[in-house]
Amino acid sequence: MQNVLIKELKKKFPVSPVSGLLRDILGGVVVALISIPISMGYARIAGLPMQYGLYGSVLPIFLFSLLTTSKDFVFGVDAAPAALVGSTVAAMGIIPESEQAQSFVPTLTLFVSFWLLVFYIFKAGRIVRYISTPVMGGFVTGICCTIILMQIPKLYGGDAGTGEGTELVGHIISQLPLFEPLSFILGLSTITVIMLGKKFIPKAPVSAIVMAFGAMLTLFLHINNYGVKLLPHVDSGFPGFRMLPEISSVHMLPDYLLNSLSIAVVILAESMLACRGNAMKDGYRLDTNREVLAYTAANFAASLSGCCPVNASVSRTGIVRQFGVRSQWFSVSAALVMVAVLYFAAPIIEYLPVPILTAIVISALMNACEFHEAAKLWKTSRNECYIFIGAFLSVLIFGTVAGVMIGVVLSFVAVVIRAVVPPRAFMGVIPGKDGFYSLGRNRESRPLKNTVIYRFGGNIFFANIDTLQSDIESAVTKDTKCIIINAGAVGSIDTTAADRLVLLYREYKRRGISLYITEHVGEVNDMLRQFGADELLRSGAVRMTTALALRDYGMSCPYPLESEENEVQYALSLRMQNKSRAQHIDSDARPRHISRMAKGIQPELEWVLGSNSEEYMDMIADELIEDFLGTEMTGKSFEEAGKKLRWGRLNYFDEDEILDRIEHRISDIQENDPEKFAGLVDILEHRREIIERRMFTMDEHVFDRLVAARKKYADKLREEDPASYEQFIARRKEYYREIESSDPELARKYRELYGEEITKKE
Repeated sequence: MQNVLIKELKKKFPVSPVSGLLRDILGGVVVALISIPISMGYARIAGLPMQYGLYGSVLPIFLFSLLTTSKDFVFGVDAAPAALVGSTVAAMGIIPESEQAQSFVPTLTLFVSFWLLVFYIFKAGRIVRYISTPVMGGFVTGICCTIILMQIPKLYGGDAGTGEGTELVGHIISQLPLFEPLSFILGLSTITVIMLGKKFIPKAPVSAIVMAFGAMLTLFLHINNYGVKLLPHVDSGFPGFRMLPEISSVHMLPDYLLNSLSIAVVILAESMLACRGNAMKDGYRLDTNREVLAYTAANFAASLSGCCPVNASVSRTGIVRQFGVRSQWFSVSAALVMVAVLYFAAPIIEYLPVPILTAIVISALMNACEFHEAAKLWKTSRNECYIFIGAFLSVLIFGTVAGVMIGVVLSFVAVVIRAVVPPRAFMGVIPGKDGFYSLGRNRESRPLKNTVIYRFGGNIFFANIDTLQSDIESAVTKDTKCIIINAGAVGSIDTTAADRLVLLYREYKRRGISLYITEHVGEVNDMLRQFGADELLRSGAVRMTTALALRDYGMSCPYPLESEENEVQYALSLRMQNKSRAQHIDSDARPRHISRMAKGIQPELEWVLGSNSEEYMDMIADELIEDFLGTEMTGKSFEEAGKKLRWGRLNYFDEDEILDRIEHRISDIQENDPEKFAGLVDILEHRREIIERRMFTMDEHVFDRLVAARKKYADKLREEDPASYEQFIARRKEYYREIESSDPELARKYRELYGEEITKKE
């Protein structure tokens, strides 16, 4: 057990070169210096005496450093939890910094750690996936602005306010008669210096320097004699750990549970999102569930320390990253510095001017606001910007608890908006280039003649099938003969959408228009079958690629283009582009899957029909034989016969396998009608040669698959029907001798395909 512990500690705190260790320690010292004024300010916001912010910066931080898998993230007393606790304290009528507050806040923190433990047990760290960045950004910004409004009166000698946005603005005005010019000058100057320091000397602990300067102003110039308020006295040392706090009344239990749940969710979401972002930037793996355990332990320690809940600090992490820290040694260093401050520098705290500490807190909150994210969203996605603004205003106007609820609702609204109105586009081709491109995002892209290629960028279900139908109907003209729905982004479909697609297929078939659905994952075919839409699968309306659908329709590359005076799709796609803007999926961003690999060389029937493909290929083979026996067919008419079947044109791999199945079935024909047998063999050989020659021109991957398929067929034929196998090899030998001298390269391919058996001399 001891060895395991030592191994884990070495992994957590690697023995770095001296320069690296010193860098981590220096980063910790800077974090501690910055955290001194900030944590004291946030403690007061949470309704506690300021020294509790320092207490919460020792043991919680140390435990976090032991358990986290993050290398450089700062954890501590932070804005969002402090604001949530402060609003809860005010809502319950508890006097800030009173004995009741000092009992209530750590109890609330204990409940927060309980909820985080529940999240850990049930591995609920993944819930952050369901909280969008605009919602979290607006929520955090609303909290920060609320706290700033609370603190503004303290800049000019007044008292902090409570309540929501409108109440706080009224409180700021009501405190104006207490205006102290020197206090306001000190506060405003502090904010200015910190902002300039952030821009020009970002690595310097400007907040700590300004705080020390304020203490000297008190010590030497006695600015408290000119109306400037000072912080109260703080005893040196660390208080003894509190026993587990007790709930004073049972009727308060629901308040503890509900308020602590909202705080725990905010801690989990904000911390996890930020930590995961850091891990991705630095290229290391973050253990999500282990992180939740670290948050749990840190908040449990904060409760024992009498502090408010602790959280990841994005602003302080940004500062420490500038020092290039690479391990949690910096957190250990920061905790030790905080212990030293508590034991040896606590008396200095009473010399600190309130407006300077308030200005430090306001500066930190201004940095934590994410208005830059709102500006970015305004340019890229108006809908998400409106969600950001909604979350921001809900916190500012209705409070943090209501803001959490509204934020959750807005997250679901964002999902619904994306699902109901997904990105869509009409597609065309760029002459001289492979692939299909959005008409709205590529000037050179042009629609195909008499063809609508429509891309739908989301799952299809009852709420958006009308959007799909109306888009297609708006693009169809009297000349349209083919409609292709590119469903590459579709992962699921419901029964309403399946029924509607069948109705669309029938309606357009009645009007002489071929409708296809392409590019989607095979599981969608299973859903179509499950919801009774087999008609689409068995009729050939579902194809693996857009190129295969065009081939079945009768259009081959290079595709004929629509005349410029009739480009209805182009205008519609531009209109869609203007509406969806950044939500639009750019086809250029996707891999160019419409290459030679996609033009019919993957087994498609298995993709469409799943486990029913074997039965269906047998049926096709039987129908082709029957069709052959009833007509006079030529060697070139196999494909024409295939088009008469319900499934339409076959791709090369599927056709090759069906040829094998036909060959297994024709022994009876040889006995009953040798002439018909010879004709059918000629057709099979002719089609085989066409398929092989075409597949030889494709890439090596295709050829390798063909070799594997041929070997599988030959082995099966040799085992089940030796006589047919000998005939098969004899025909291959005959053809090989014909091309051996006339086309050596083709002959080489055949040797690779069939092995040395066809080269043996009789």
